Amino acid sequence: MRSTPRSIWCCLRTLWLTWEIPDLFPDDEVENIIGSMRPEVRSSGLMDTRENCWKFFIDRIRRQLKVALCFSPVGSKLRLRSRKFPAVVNFTAIVWFHEWPQEALESVSLNFLQDVDNIDPEVKESVSKFMAHVHMSVNQTSKECLAVERRYNYTTPKSFLEQIKLYRSLLGQRCKDLSNKIERLENGLQKLSCTAAQVDDLKAKLAAQEVELKQKNEDADNLIKVVGIETEKVSKEKAVADEEEEKVAAIAVVVSGKQKDCEEDLAKAEPALTAAQDALNTLNKNNLTELKSFGSPVAAVTNVTAAVMVLMAPGGKVPKDRSWKAGKVMMAKVDAFLDSLIHFKKENIPEACLKAVQPYLQDPEFQPELIAAKSYAAAGLCSWVLNIVKFYRVYCEVEPKRQALSKANAELAAAQGKLATIKTKINHLNENLAKLTAKFEKATADKLKCQQEAESTTHTISLANRLVGGLASENVRWAEAIKNFREQERTLCGDVLLITAFISYLGYFTKPYRLRLMDETWRPYLSQLTVPIPITPKLDPITMLTDDADIAMWQNEGLPADRMSTENATILVSCQRWPLMVDPQLQGIKWIKNKYSEHLHVIRIGQRGYLDTIERALVQGDVVLLENLDENLDPVLGPLLGRETIKKGRYIKIGDKECEYNHTFRLILHTKLASPHYQPELQAQCTLIDFTVTRDGLEDQLLAVVVSMERPDLEELKSNLTKQQNGFKITLKMLEDNLLSHLSSASGNFLGDTELVQNLETTKRTAADIEEKVKEAKVTEAKINEAREHYRPVAVRASLLYFIMNDLNKIHPMYQFSLKAFSVVFQKAVLKAEADEDLKQRVSNLIENITSSVFQYTTRGLFECDKITYIAQLAFQILLMNREINPAELDFLLRYPVLPGVTSPVDFLSSHSWGGIKSLCSMDEFKNLDRDIEGSAKRWKKFVESECPEKEKFPQEWKNKTPLQKLCIMRALRPDRMTYAVRDFAEEKLGAKYVIGRSLDFAASFEESGPATPMFFILSPGVDPLKDVEKHGKKLGFTFNNNNFHNVSLGQGQEVVAEQALELAVKSGHWVILQNIHLVARWLSKLEKLLEKRAEGSHENFRVFVSAEPSSTPEGHIIPQGILENSIKITSEPPTGMHANLHKALDNFNQDTLEMCARENEFKSILFALCYFHAVVAERRKFGPQGWNRSYPFNTGDLTISVSVLYNYLEATPKVPYDDLRYLFGEIMYGGHITDDWDRRLCSTYLEEFIKPEMLEGELLLAPGFPLPGNMDYNGYHQYIDDTLPAESPYLYSLHPNAEIGFLTQTSEKLFHTVLELQPRDGGGGEGGGMTREEKVRSELEEIMEKLPEEFNMAELLGKAEERTPYQVVMLQECERMNILTQEIRRSLNELSLGLKGELTMTNDMENLQNAIFLVMVPDTWTKRAYPSMSGLVLWFTDLLARIKELDVWSTDFVLPSAVWLAGFFNPQSFLTAIMQAMARRNEWPLDSMSLQCDVTKKYREDLTSPPREGAYVHGLYMEGARWDTQTGLIVDARLQELTPTMPVIFIRAMPVDKQDIRNVYRCPVYKTRQRGPTHVWTFNLKTKEKPSKWTLAGVALLLQI
Repeated sequence: MRSTPRSIWCCLRTLWLTWEIPDLFPDDEVENIIGSMRPEVRSSGLMDTRENCWKFFIDRIRRQLKVALCFSPVGSKLRLRSRKFPAVVNFTAIVWFHEWPQEALESVSLNFLQDVDNIDPEVKESVSKFMAHVHMSVNQTSKECLAVERRYNYTTPKSFLEQIKLYRSLLGQRCKDLSNKIERLENGLQKLSCTAAQVDDLKAKLAAQEVELKQKNEDADNLIKVVGIETEKVSKEKAVADEEEEKVAAIAVVVSGKQKDCEEDLAKAEPALTAAQDALNTLNKNNLTELKSFGSPVAAVTNVTAAVMVLMAPGGKVPKDRSWKAGKVMMAKVDAFLDSLIHFKKENIPEACLKAVQPYLQDPEFQPELIAAKSYAAAGLCSWVLNIVKFYRVYCEVEPKRQALSKANAELAAAQGKLATIKTKINHLNENLAKLTAKFEKATADKLKCQQEAESTTHTISLANRLVGGLASENVRWAEAIKNFREQERTLCGDVLLITAFISYLGYFTKPYRLRLMDETWRPYLSQLTVPIPITPKLDPITMLTDDADIAMWQNEGLPADRMSTENATILVSCQRWPLMVDPQLQGIKWIKNKYSEHLHVIRIGQRGYLDTIERALVQGDVVLLENLDENLDPVLGPLLGRETIKKGRYIKIGDKECEYNHTFRLILHTKLASPHYQPELQAQCTLIDFTVTRDGLEDQLLAVVVSMERPDLEELKSNLTKQQNGFKITLKMLEDNLLSHLSSASGNFLGDTELVQNLETTKRTAADIEEKVKEAKVTEAKINEAREHYRPVAVRASLLYFIMNDLNKIHPMYQFSLKAFSVVFQKAVLKAEADEDLKQRVSNLIENITSSVFQYTTRGLFECDKITYIAQLAFQILLMNREINPAELDFLLRYPVLPGVTSPVDFLSSHSWGGIKSLCSMDEFKNLDRDIEGSAKRWKKFVESECPEKEKFPQEWKNKTPLQKLCIMRALRPDRMTYAVRDFAEEKLGAKYVIGRSLDFAASFEESGPATPMFFILSPGVDPLKDVEKHGKKLGFTFNNNNFHNVSLGQGQEVVAEQALELAVKSGHWVILQNIHLVARWLSKLEKLLEKRAEGSHENFRVFVSAEPSSTPEGHIIPQGILENSIKITSEPPTGMHANLHKALDNFNQDTLEMCARENEFKSILFALCYFHAVVAERRKFGPQGWNRSYPFNTGDLTISVSVLYNYLEATPKVPYDDLRYLFGEIMYGGHITDDWDRRLCSTYLEEFIKPEMLEGELLLAPGFPLPGNMDYNGYHQYIDDTLPAESPYLYSLHPNAEIGFLTQTSEKLFHTVLELQPRDGGGGEGGGMTREEKVRSELEEIMEKLPEEFNMAELLGKAEERTPYQVVMLQECERMNILTQEIRRSLNELSLGLKGELTMTNDMENLQNAIFLVMVPDTWTKRAYPSMSGLVLWFTDLLARIKELDVWSTDFVLPSAVWLAGFFNPQSFLTAIMQAMARRNEWPLDSMSLQCDVTKKYREDLTSPPREGAYVHGLYMEGARWDTQTGLIVDARLQELTPTMPVIFIRAMPVDKQDIRNVYRCPVYKTRQRGPTHVWTFNLKTKEKPSKWTLAGVALLLQI
């Protein structure tokens, strides 16, 4: 089950327990259920009560309901849920599906292969065996990969079924492709063979065509002559017609002119005629009748009627009687009169009438306007007369012209008639000519056709010859190809089998594992099968799955050119499951975005609308890239990931929505996580592909970068050449495909296919050109590569540096670096490298500057404790790469294999060290080292016991050994000095700047930041790095007062504030500080997306500063990888070492501080002493419990406030108040942090030694060789520190050199262990055999149970103890405590034993116990009931048995042992108190006035036979920080490397306090373990000649256990 909400689990638990789920049904449905149950309840003989009905319903559900739960066994989810919900185990039948065995895999695969036709039946069983072998071998290799590289790769039955499915699919597809290729080539060859045979037929056909062509030519020539004669006739007639036509045209011009003239004159008469007509229109019967009715009109009216009578005189006979009377007669019949006016012949007015009417017209009163006043009708007649006469006069002028026009028209008609006759004749001639021409054209066409056929035949013959000749090489090559394809058909089932395994399983493995599986596991197995599977020898999966053209295209799209990247791309395009790219350097995603750019949808889980995008792409068949995945995917994508189609494969359900599924849809998953742990179910649904950059691939990329910067011309030429070569491959493939396509698709008489031959010739010509260019390019490429190779060492070094840097996350998950950021550092380093004309020197400068820049970039983000690890790894790897050191010697140094069971023959070396020497002597370079050490023991002892042996010369000829060989010897002799030795080694090989700790200036780091590059501060206690941000921001104008500086301290509810600040800062270019982001774990993924989103398009001044505390364990790490990779990481730790701490303490002040006090000498002396004191107390914690019992957060605030108090007191008092100052500093300022009384004593002692009157007399030594300086200025003090302070040593802290041996040895062991973990792994064979976890735990459990003694019989012991003396009470209490412990041990082990057998359910306590035993640790439940101890389980149990034995001896007769093992008590204080009680009872002294007197004897336990008369002898104590000198009976300095010398037997007796001698004694604390602190037991007064303060500062104490 996937991540199921807790509420569902609660419901399931309730269902299993009661078969009811509360509130599952609403009330109305409950009533319906009860109602429907009633008849059945009654029929069963029960009362139909509500309770019975509901119980009947539940019982039926219980009988019929089946619930199946599916869990993944990976991880702890199943175990934890079973614990939280025991019903999962108690109320279910658990069916555990184990991984399929070999037989099952073979059976399943064989069953699926039965219906595959492309495999020989006898081979199918072998194929199934190989498939099973592949699956099992991948399982085994995955386990090795997990152990070596910590990468989780799972195979499941679904993975195996997917392999079978892919094999069937690929086999069918390859068979089909191969058949098509063979068919195309055979078709091409057949066409070529037919071509040669057809050439002779074509030649005979050409001869017949040539005879026919000759006859056609003669016929055409004859027709040409006849057509010529006829054409000449037509030409003559046409000349005559042309002449006549010219005449007609001239006449037409004349006629046209005359007609135009007449029409213009007539146009002038037209207005008069119109006016006359208008005048007539004014007349009607009424007004004429009115006119007629006039008796005696005026003369003007009479003249009008007279003029009318004159014009209308018939025949031109002008009437003499023109009186009014005659006029009335004329108008007697009005209608007839009007009609005569209208039809008046205006074109033919007699001359007499015109003459007679003239007088009237000349009359001034003969005007219509004047007459209109007398008679409207008379005015109309007057107007008519005037206009008619006017019209006639114009008409008379036009008439002659009209007659001339008529005559001209007649002439034109005659000429046109003649022309028509001529044209008719010409048309007839043309018709005859046309017939002849058609006949001639037909003959010519026949001749041309015959000629074309002949030419075509000739051309075809030529094409055929060109085709045969041109494809001569292809003929051979294609025949060879067909032969190869036939061979491939034979081996196809085996070849596809191998590439199926390659695609299905190898994607997530690194290069060594891929090679091992392919070459050492799978191929040999194929040859070992009883029925061998035919397979191509040395088959390369890439060549079978793709070709050079595809690879070239991928590389043009941005795919790196190395082999691994090509394999990854091949798997990605060939797999059927969705590919999941593991791509921490984002190189694969870059290629994907270029490859699918047009149809690619890039989305992220959680992005708004991402499901809608997937749905659209599903329908359209596009490609979806789901980038930046975490280890857990949204369950809603489950059906899509599993390709769970519905409705006959046409739909996929996403959420509640059914989406149409286009089968061209492709989903590509991507993660930036370097080693993600995806659950098996997801890995079964996807094909994981590891796109992590390889060293070779990165080397080539960096070489291109450095050459492009150093020689841009060269790199551009190389880039263009590579693209050109890739283009050539693509072009050649395309041309050959086109040629084959044309040839195979040609049908019928394809010999005439000019395009085919031209395509062939283009292909051949292009191929020849390409071949020529390839030759030229190879020469050019060789020259370019030769020039580029000069820069190869730069790329090699840079690639090595990146992988060293990238591996640092194995040390701490905070150390995440991106390739993008590394590239920026690399390019800046190239630009800043010192120029030099000598290329060799320039390359050397580049290597040095790149190494230095990457070192600085990396170390500023490392903790101090890890810097030496990085430096060591850097030095070793560079020297290994340069072959300057022997890998075997380095392996010894890191692993330090000790020869067991040897005893050291010299007193200055432990047996462990001697075992290392003996192991080292097995190497040739170190032969006889053991003999030399034995033979020259004094010289070697002096060397071994020197304070800094790494700086001394080795004895004898061993001083001539190489630095690494000296390190190997030093590892055995002085493991505690190895950190210093390694530092010196790195300084010698790399340079001093790599080992001198320098704090990088914040401003320099800030310059590298940007809107897309936040600064990430990794916090440490007591350091506030954000002050530097505020200080630098103030310089640049970013402050709180300017409202452009935002400081958000993350915590509950501050996420919204942070988001608002980021939103504002992005737009306005502000600075944002996000403090303590580790406190908002759930918001961090959103912050990562916000920072990534804001990286683009933000204001150039926008900056983000992030701070977080690192987690103490890898499991607790929560900072997203994306934030860490894209950030400039800066660790903020207190300085290490006295030199750095003292400088840092002094840096809190300046010259003004030194001069502010009037009493300058006293102020400066005490201030410097305070600085030294501060450095001591801050750095002393590195010595562990011997330094401080508990760790305290001393900080610079303690120092600065102490100096302020010092200033105030010196200003206020005439004398220096030393006691007051020491009290204030030791009890309040620094003492305020201290919670342990012994630590408080230490602090006070330091102040008593550093701040006292002698300091002003110049006699005070702060440390051996370091006197308190006199009056100096500020810079003088810093210079004094550099010049005078001795090298780092415990002496600077008043400790013995042994104090650092312990932590230095641990540091050295951790250093070499870590560097060993960082070494490149070859993926070789893993750890063979061995017991499983449960077997090992069961074995240990049985051994402990077997050795564990029986409990003490307390009833019997109580019966025997009659007196109940204080000693007996202590013994009984110890026995009782021991019983409680052993009972718990026995109970818990029995319980675990039953759990491992499956008889009990495993609980959390049982699992914790199992884990503890497996890890050889003391279980917590035992520790709670036991005594304090720092031992592992084996030593702890041995110690337990010894304690039980001691108690058993004591409880036998209740007699106090001769020497009591004080460390063997649960509560040693009780025994020491018992000594006082016994003495107090015997002498009747008050107990509260008693104390213990400790006298150290010169005897050891074996020297004593009986207890003392009073008090007790105790043994088993050890002294740390000094030793007890048995001869003098005093505390003295410890011997070098003797860390915890054994104390002699101590005689402890009680006496009154007032009688105790406390002179010349050191009050020595006694602790149970080296942890000190809470394990304090007592205080023993030990004699000393030295000042007690010396031992206080040296941290001297007695320990009961070491």
